[in-house]
Amino acid sequence: MAKYVIGVDFGTLSARAILINAETGEAKLRLSEQPYTHGVMDEALPSGKKLPVDYALQHPQDYVESLAAVIPGVLENNGVSPDDVIGVGIDFTSCTVLPIAKDGTPLCMTDAYKDDPLAYVQLWKHHGAQDYANRLTEVAQGRGEAFLDRYGGKASSETLFPRLWKIAEEDPDLYRDMDEYIEAGDWIVGQITGHYVRNSCAAGYKALYHAGEGYPSEDFFEALSPKLKNVVAEKLKYPVVPIGSKAGEIDDKGAEITGLNKGTAVGVAIIDAHSGVPGALSEPKENQMVLIMGTSGCQMLISKKEAVVPGCFGVVKDGMLPGFYGYECGQSGFGDHLAWFVDNCVPASYTEAAHKAGQNIHQYLTEKAAALKPGESGLLALDWWNGNRSVLVDNDLTGLMVGMRLTTKPEEMYRALIEAIAYGTRMILKTFDESGIPTEHIFATGGMSRKNPLLMQIFADVTKRPISVASSENGGALGAAVLGSLAAGSERGGYDNIFDATKVLVQPPEKTYTPNPEASAVYDKLFEAYTELHDYFGRGESDLMKRLKKIQLDVLDED
Repeated sequence: MAKYVIGVDFGTLSARAILINAETGEAKLRLSEQPYTHGVMDEALPSGKKLPVDYALQHPQDYVESLAAVIPGVLENNGVSPDDVIGVGIDFTSCTVLPIAKDGTPLCMTDAYKDDPLAYVQLWKHHGAQDYANRLTEVAQGRGEAFLDRYGGKASSETLFPRLWKIAEEDPDLYRDMDEYIEAGDWIVGQITGHYVRNSCAAGYKALYHAGEGYPSEDFFEALSPKLKNVVAEKLKYPVVPIGSKAGEIDDKGAEITGLNKGTAVGVAIIDAHSGVPGALSEPKENQMVLIMGTSGCQMLISKKEAVVPGCFGVVKDGMLPGFYGYECGQSGFGDHLAWFVDNCVPASYTEAAHKAGQNIHQYLTEKAAALKPGESGLLALDWWNGNRSVLVDNDLTGLMVGMRLTTKPEEMYRALIEAIAYGTRMILKTFDESGIPTEHIFATGGMSRKNPLLMQIFADVTKRPISVASSENGGALGAAVLGSLAAGSERGGYDNIFDATKVLVQPPEKTYTPNPEASAVYDKLFEAYTELHDYFGRGESDLMKRLKKIQLDVLDED
C-alpha cells in the first residue's frame, strides 16, 4: 500500500494542504483549501474596536479551524486513508507571532484580553512596531553589535523583538501574563502534538538567533529596556530545533483536529517562503535563487559563502537547506500591490468588458498590457505600496508613479506596477552581485508564476536572467511535505536526507522564460530611472514620504 506525506501551507488569507506519494513523488491533484474566517484584521477587531494605522492582525482560532478542514479534506478528495499517512509538514507566514499562556492558550482567547489588539496574532505584514525597530537598530549600532550585519544593518518591524518590546512598554499586563511569545507555525505544531519548540528557520531569520551564538546577550536587551533583560529566559523558553527534524507526533487533541492517527510524525515548522526552496529545487546548487510570488515577494538565495549583504533580511546557515547559507530578501508588496490597483483604480467599464470576455479583471488587464511595448506608456513606478523590505528595510516608504497623463489608461498603469516589482527584484539581485554573491538562475514558485506569462516574461527581461517555473504551483506546501517525509524517516517510508527526498518528491521545472535582448535594453534605461527614484526617496535625499505619513498619523490621532 502506498504511503503519503501531507504538506500544509498557512498563507496570509487561507491554509491549503497537498498530498504526495512518498515513494514516487506523485502529487495528488485534489488539494484542499480553507480561507480564514476573520481574514486579516487591519481596521477593527471582531468586537468592532478600531485598530491603529499599520496594524495587521489575525485570529488564532482560524488556524485550528482551517487545519481541521484541509487535512480531512485532502484525504477525502483523494480517497486516501489516515492509515497511509506517515508524516505531516507545516509551513507558515512569518514573522507571525502571538502571546500564549503556559498551556498554549492564546491570550486573545481569554476574557481578560479578548479586546486587546496586542494580544492577537501579529501577522507578518504588521508594521505597528516600526518605532521600536528603529530604536533597536540605533541601540545595536551604538553598541557595535555584530549580529546586525546578518540582517542587512537594520532591524525590521516584521520581526519578533520590536513587537515584543512594544508589548513590554505599552501593554505591561499582557507582557507579564504571557508565558511565551511564539511563532504561529510553532504554535499550531504544538496544538496537534502537545510539544512546543521553536523552528530554527524563524528563530534565525526573524528573532536574531544564531546557531553558534544563540540570541543576543542580556546586556543588549537590557540596553533596549530594563524590562527586556531576561526576555529570552522569560518569554522565549522553548528550545530551537532544526528544520528537517521531527517536532513530535499527533496526540489525542491533534487526532481530533486533523483526523490523522495518533503517532503520525509531524515535522518542525518552516517559514512559508523558505519552504519554497526545498519545494522548488529538485537538485539544489550554489547561487540558485527561488523567487516566491505571492501576496508579498521573497527572494531566497542559497550559497556556500557567507557575506554581508546590505538590506538582506537575514543570512542563516542551513536556514533553507542543509549545507548552504540561506539569504532572504523580499518585497513587502507583490501580489497585493496589483490587487490594490484592481480593487481601487479600475473603472466599471473595464470590469464589465472583462465579464463579457469571460475573464477576471487581472486576466483582462494583463491581455491589454501585453499589447504594450516596454517603455511605451511613459510610466515608471516604485514598488513601495506596503513599504520596502529589501534593500532599504524601511516600512515608512510609500508608493509612487510618475509620468501620468490625461491619456493614461488602466492597462498602462497595471503594466507599470508589474514592472515596478520586477525592478525591485533587480535591485535585490544587483545588491547580491555587489556583495560577491552572484545569482545564476532563478526558480519561481507561487500562483502568479503560473497564471501570468506576461509578468514572468517582464521579470526575465528586467532581471536579464532565465527564470524557470517550479513544477508545483504549491511550492511552499510541497517543501513542507518534504520536511514531513524527513520527520517520518526511512523506517516509516520517508527519508533521512533532504537531498534524497527532493530528488523523488520535487519534479524538474516545467517552463523557462529567457530574456528578450531588445526588451532588456529598454528596461536597462528604465531601471536607471527607477534607481534614481529609489535612491532619492529611499536613501535620505528626500524625506517627503515620511513627512506625509507623519501628517496622516497626526491627523488620525486627533480623531
